[in-house]
Amino acid sequence: MTTERRTGTAAGRIQRRLADGWALTLEGGLAGTELPDTIAATVPGTVHTDLLAAGLIPDPYLDTNEHTLAWIGLCDWRYSVEFDWQPGGLDRAELVFDGIDTIAEIDLNGTRLGRSVNQHRSHRFDVSGLLQPGANRLSVVLRSPIRAADAASSELGYRPHANHHPYNAIRKAAYSFGWDWGIDTSTSGIWRDVRLEEWATARITSVRLVPTVDDGQGRVVAHADLAHADPAGDAEGLALIATVTGPDGVRHGSTVPLASRAPSGAVEVTIDAPELWWPVGHGEQPLYELDVRLVRDEATLDTAHRRFGFRTVRLDMGADEEGTSFVIVVNDRPVFVKGANWIPDDAFLPRVTPERYARRLDQAASAGINLLRVWGGGIYESDDFFDGCDERGILTWQDFLLACAAYSEDEPLRSEIEAEAREAVGRLSSHPSLVLFNGNNENVWGYEEWGWPQRLDGRSWGELYYFEIFPAVVADLAPHVAYTHASPFSPSEGYPGAHAQNDPAHATAHIWDIWNQRDWRHYRDYRPRFVAEFGWQGPPTWTTLTDAVHDEPLTPESPGMITHQKAVHGNQKLTDGLLPHLRMPDDMADWHWAMQLNQADAVRTAIEHFRSLQPHCMGSIVWQLNDCWPVTSWAAVDGAGREKPLFHALRIAHADRLLTVQPRGGGLAVVAVNDTDEEWRGELRCTRLHFDGGVLAEQTSPVVVPPRGAVTTELPPSLDARDPSREVLRATLGEHRAEWFFDEHRRLDLPKPGFTAELQASGDVHRLTVTATTLLAQLTLLVDKAAPDATVDAGLVTLLAGESTTFEIGNAPAEIGLVELTAPDVLRTVNQLVAPSPVR
Repeated sequence: MTTERRTGTAAGRIQRRLADGWALTLEGGLAGTELPDTIAATVPGTVHTDLLAAGLIPDPYLDTNEHTLAWIGLCDWRYSVEFDWQPGGLDRAELVFDGIDTIAEIDLNGTRLGRSVNQHRSHRFDVSGLLQPGANRLSVVLRSPIRAADAASSELGYRPHANHHPYNAIRKAAYSFGWDWGIDTSTSGIWRDVRLEEWATARITSVRLVPTVDDGQGRVVAHADLAHADPAGDAEGLALIATVTGPDGVRHGSTVPLASRAPSGAVEVTIDAPELWWPVGHGEQPLYELDVRLVRDEATLDTAHRRFGFRTVRLDMGADEEGTSFVIVVNDRPVFVKGANWIPDDAFLPRVTPERYARRLDQAASAGINLLRVWGGGIYESDDFFDGCDERGILTWQDFLLACAAYSEDEPLRSEIEAEAREAVGRLSSHPSLVLFNGNNENVWGYEEWGWPQRLDGRSWGELYYFEIFPAVVADLAPHVAYTHASPFSPSEGYPGAHAQNDPAHATAHIWDIWNQRDWRHYRDYRPRFVAEFGWQGPPTWTTLTDAVHDEPLTPESPGMITHQKAVHGNQKLTDGLLPHLRMPDDMADWHWAMQLNQADAVRTAIEHFRSLQPHCMGSIVWQLNDCWPVTSWAAVDGAGREKPLFHALRIAHADRLLTVQPRGGGLAVVAVNDTDEEWRGELRCTRLHFDGGVLAEQTSPVVVPPRGAVTTELPPSLDARDPSREVLRATLGEHRAEWFFDEHRRLDLPKPGFTAELQASGDVHRLTVTATTLLAQLTLLVDKAAPDATVDAGLVTLLAGESTTFEIGNAPAEIGLVELTAPDVLRTVNQLVAPSPVR
């Protein structure tokens, strides 16, 4: 998760990663267990993971251990390491910390180097006169983040915030103090790399890129900030050399001489007819490599490497008769966003490896996701994350890290927030996937709607950041990236403005009243322009749940389950949200399936509705793709990386070509949505069927759906149900199909599920073919129950009698058999929740 990317070697430059030999010591506070004097530590790492690796604490993710380990965040800790150093004749030596979590004092050989008060910044200390030949001792004392946040809140003055800790008073990832899906770890640690850097004459401190395309010509300007070993010394003969290598292997270069002791320089490279970078589904993702060298008299002093792409982006927020649009336009092409919100993938950030990022991004792509929003209660994501999105064509939106709270505009917080913003924007500016920086999550809305002005009593709340500092930073450092002041965001002249924040008619909205207060059928009451947050809860997969919670008996309200349910009145909302659609099961396995199914149905209903409104609505970003630990939450991929039924719902609802049945004007309509560059033409066949398969009414009509368009076909009264509890509507257009049940699941007269099944194995892949002998509603293979590490490629499939579907199963043991895969608690249907047990 490095914040600098360098390549090759340079004369007069040495870099050494300090990763080995660290020790952890309890420095002060209330210990919850007997601890040895020193504990082997890992850097990058956290106190929790070091204690866990030493066998001194139980796994924080299991059962109710979160509560018993709360003492860790109340303690001070010391990380220390000894390293050998010998003089190498270079001008300057610096210790570099890419990330410290969070409040820290750093000493070298007994001399204070400085302090860290910001997890979201790197820190660099000049140690040229402090290193000694032979052994050197580096010490980092980390103060209790809970006590630090409480003290800072008192010093700055109380400001409203979500959850129980005043996370808004210090610059630490808000989610680490707990969220409505997150464990309260209140972590401490050195969470990114530590390096000793030695150099001579001058070095590159940072490089940011501004790639632009105009009239078919690509232009990239590399802005390099520089440091000089002796600011008053001789620095003649310096130059910057930039070399760009295209996807075709052709190299382009440019050289710019620098004035003596220049603090920065810019070198420009132009490329005729560059290959454009496109979002997934719109084109390819060609990437260019840029190398910058700082030279003096032909000797290379320092190098830096960046990868970038040529693309343009703008936001279309034009006023029309229905409000204000919100359209992300890439290379002058409007993109319908099929997105998901992204949170940190683990409560302990150093455990998120490049391989884990790759796995999660592959899952996002498989779910048809073309944009990930990095939510503002987490981190400025790593280059591993953004590199992966660049490669896959997944657009990214990065929040500035202020979420669900009011923030002081006073010092020292103000300078820290601006500094972290400048560092993050500069670091991320080269990534072509990054199309939007966003000022905050829900803070402007919170100020308007959540009673903050009275509680603030005249104190500042953060508008300086959102309306002045952040837009200025983006305009200065990344003018090729769009900016919005907040999410949700209703644009207007000045603030306060003409439009209330979170007005669905104006730009972006967060739709949370459905989950909190209303049934998910009411998603269809909305006609939003763009939905940046919405979602529905469901438990993790069965294996993830039972690996983490060992209650006997295991029930929705047993102690471990409640610890792993963080939403306010979460179980009550799950129940209230289920009962309009299904009866409450008494069996735990049935409860688990019913809640997962209801989550999938809710989100699929919302996305298909939003897509059916295209181009009035031009995108949705579901809350959320991933989890940071095993928990009942809104995620499609649970904390162990397993895919929930919701994941299959996303895959269906995000398909490039979607057929969906929607209520329209007192009747029904079929909407065909075509998110491809090719015309979609065919015969739309709509059939009303009895559950036994008998055809009751039918209509066919030709349909031509233009590229990137949608066509609505209203259905005649003959296709309305006569017996809603025993009839289903089936719509087909070529290989695409959709079903509509005329009544809620709980009132359907579904038969006992009947089927035959066949299993075939080919290498590492098993194929389970299920043939229905009765109607099977939402057939889903909960494959982890048969093989914990197995995956399945599809779910939520409705079959009429005589129809078949094949599930492709990966990563299952060779000996897995038909009995395990077709067991009643593994191969699930809606039928099982409204009808007696299946007949075998």
